[in-house]
Amino acid sequence: MKTPKLKAVKTAVHIVEKTLLNPYNPIVVNLIGAGGTGSQFLTALGRINHALIALNHPGLAVRVFDDDKVEEANLGRQLFSTAELGLHKAVALVNRINLFFGTNWKAIPEKYDLQTLKDSPELAMAEITISCVDTVKARFEIADLLSKIYTSRRHSYHHPLYWMDIGNSRDIGQCIISTIAEITQPASRKFEVVSHLPLVTEEFKELLVNSENGDRTPSCSLAEALTQQDLFINSALANLGASLLWQLFSEGMLFNRGFFLNLKDFRATPIKVSPAKDNLVKVLKPKRLKTQTPKAA
Repeated sequence: MKTPKLKAVKTAVHIVEKTLLNPYNPIVVNLIGAGGTGSQFLTALGRINHALIALNHPGLAVRVFDDDKVEEANLGRQLFSTAELGLHKAVALVNRINLFFGTNWKAIPEKYDLQTLKDSPELAMAEITISCVDTVKARFEIADLLSKIYTSRRHSYHHPLYWMDIGNSRDIGQCIISTIAEITQPASRKFEVVSHLPLVTEEFKELLVNSENGDRTPSCSLAEALTQQDLFINSALANLGASLLWQLFSEGMLFNRGFFLNLKDFRATPIKVSPAKDNLVKVLKPKRLKTQTPKAA
């Protein structure tokens, strides 16, 4: 009897859309949220942009969406100073980044929602969307908008390709990269290429819904804010998330599409890229009972 040959298990990988790696124009990035994580992530984007330009890449063109203004409670945990009290967070951050890095990025002091995109349809067109929002409702709205934008404008130059979502509680958080639609992959003998990275709102829908049970009212002071979130959870997530984004540009492939971070235990767990069949939840069908024929006496 012949022993069946075991098939070698290929490592799953996602090959990044080639237009991001060798573009003619800067890659448009929409950063949604300029609070604890968003304010930190914008600085990281400035560094990524500077590094890309040094590597003869056109760099990034970033837009920051946030309708909140800087308050006293934001100082210390978020990257704002007393001189910026009362300013829109997006405006204060973008002005600072533009002065420091010499960029021409844009501040949009409005919510990223259907009305804003209806008034200015060009704001919807960005290859990469990064959300640093603090509600589950906002995540589902972003997912819905990105899907609709891709369906209606997928032939436009700057259409949505990737969505990076970052969220956290007191001392734990996560960062996950998704594709808005399938990205064409080259053939590979060495790797199992994966064209679609599921949306966070699809893959972790139940987890997201169950997570929003706490009090979401804004903190009135830094001391109160620190009882709800660790002082460095936002910066830790922003730096690890920026490292993942940098890997997307510098290596052109992703073996990990995100991570879970536990700052209390100083533990980061990667989320591996996996084939589409492994992302499906298999529902077991009940076994059909065999009908028994009564025996003759």
